[in-house]
Amino acid sequence: MRLINKLLTPAICAAMLLSGQQALAEGDLTRRPVKLPNLVLGTEDNRYYLSQTRYELETGKSYKLKIISSGQTEYAIKAPRFFQSIFLRKVEAGDMEIKAMSLTELEFEQEGEAEIYFVPIKTGEFEFYSAGLEVKGMKGIFSVK
Repeated sequence: MRLINKLLTPAICAAMLLSGQQALAEGDLTRRPVKLPNLVLGTEDNRYYLSQTRYELETGKSYKLKIISSGQTEYAIKAPRFFQSIFLRKVEAGDMEIKAMSLTELEFEQEGEAEIYFVPIKTGEFEFYSAGLEVKGMKGIFSVK
């Protein structure tokens, strides 16, 4: 009986692993991200301009979002609940590629841009804003289905 148990245990584990693979998504979810419309912060005419106030996303899809600062003022982009509900692949800024587990904020002290690569993993409506400039209209929503 012990011999049968010793033989069956690896077979059962292998069957469980194989059946589990069928439930996984095919391919690498971080490849070929969907390019979202750029998020532009300020213009020469309106330092509080925000090009997008709503992004429609889906869980399990890979996205890249370019955030462009006009440099008209300092912008600190925050999205605390959203940043906690995504798989962050990387952030590209200047000549750097930053790989981290999460974000707290993206602060632009002058003109510049950053691109974030991520996969939403939780549904909901998540606010993003430029800290201190929300009353000027610099806020929006990431809507994840």
